[in-house]
Amino acid sequence: MKPQLNKRVIYTLVSLVVIIVGTIVAIQYAKGGFRKTENGFAPGTGLLAANSFPTGAEVYINGKLTTATDDTLYLDPGEYIVEIIRDGYTPWKKTMRIEQELVSQTNARLFPTAPSLSTLTFTGVQNYSPSPDGQRIIFYTASASAARKNGLYLLELSNSPLSFQQSPRQIAADSPNFDLENARFIWSPDSSEVMVIAEDREVMLNLSQMNDLDTLPDIFHQRRQILSEWEQEMYVRERQFLSLFPQEVVGVATQSAKNVYISPDKKRLLYTATASALIPDSITAPLPSTNSQPEERELQPGSIYVYDREEDKNFKVGVEATDSAKLYSKNLLATDLHDPNSPLLTASAAAFTSLQASTSAETAANFNVYHTSLYANTFQWFPDSRHLLFIDNNAVKVVGYDASNVTTIYSGPFDLTFLYPWPDGNRVLIKTSFSLDAPSNFYAIELK
Repeated sequence: MKPQLNKRVIYTLVSLVVIIVGTIVAIQYAKGGFRKTENGFAPGTGLLAANSFPTGAEVYINGKLTTATDDTLYLDPGEYIVEIIRDGYTPWKKTMRIEQELVSQTNARLFPTAPSLSTLTFTGVQNYSPSPDGQRIIFYTASASAARKNGLYLLELSNSPLSFQQSPRQIAADSPNFDLENARFIWSPDSSEVMVIAEDREVMLNLSQMNDLDTLPDIFHQRRQILSEWEQEMYVRERQFLSLFPQEVVGVATQSAKNVYISPDKKRLLYTATASALIPDSITAPLPSTNSQPEERELQPGSIYVYDREEDKNFKVGVEATDSAKLYSKNLLATDLHDPNSPLLTASAAAFTSLQASTSAETAANFNVYHTSLYANTFQWFPDSRHLLFIDNNAVKVVGYDASNVTTIYSGPFDLTFLYPWPDGNRVLIKTSFSLDAPSNFYAIELK
């Protein structure tokens, strides 16, 4: 009996050893701990996740065709020139650092070289304003075939498949008592209401129905109270989002910067430096396999930067345009973020008047530039939070948040004062006219 018992024990131990060794080998292989080569296994490799949108692109490593997306490659630690190429799309290229037992991802967004245009409006756009959530645009038209069709319209930028067949919806007819072509629009922070400010009257629109501008009550005497309540809501929301960033970066954003816009995923900060400043090194614990693009932590006035709070990286993406100083700039409301005894935390709504100016035109401009960088003549966040949209040399361009892969997506005629991304990133809106006799309309540059 003892020999049989000993054999069972031996078999059990051997099986256990095989399982343990096999598990360790599988884990190390998955981590890139070693890989199979012609001469055996090479220790200490890293992983490159070569992914792209759209998929099915060719992947070149140091100029050599290696695989197609989406695939994972085991590479020796070091720097590699990675190129992702697909017919009909602009190439993507980046120098990437591969580290032992860590995964680096390309996350390459490829843009079409010959995008098509879709017409979104047909009767002209003369005055417009996007909503704070980026889902709607209100605009005025005076070129409709019938006078009753002139007035204010709402364009829904919905991600629903049905939205591609939706036309702008009229929400107010033109009125001789309102100069809608020069009226000012102020959106509520939740994008549910629009205040229309004309020379003689101020009204609030119900966006879910047709409005009669002549019978709507004048809110002139309530405007200040309404705007203060909206500003308080904006202040509270801004505090919440800024609190996610390191104190040193918030200090720069509130004291040495303007046009500060948080990315849609709340992980990155776009800002223009107004004074020389220094972002200290290693504010937060470094993540494994961080972005290897060069960064700049010594800030220069007039330069535009993106700070990534997850990787504690600060990238210079451009320089402020010379004419931007003539435009309105966004200033943050929560400059007291790190003051636990700030009086604003317990103040009534009436205490919030930072955006309200002596004229209604300036007040509307302050609210509009706060909600969207469209009015600041600077970069705009692309909906994926990994790219920035901008105009350069009369062309629509996009660039990675780390200043990599500058791509021209449209170079035809368009109004240089309007450029806006569709919420899902598959379209970019421009305003243009292809005839001298035709009014300018909204068109969509199709990127999908």
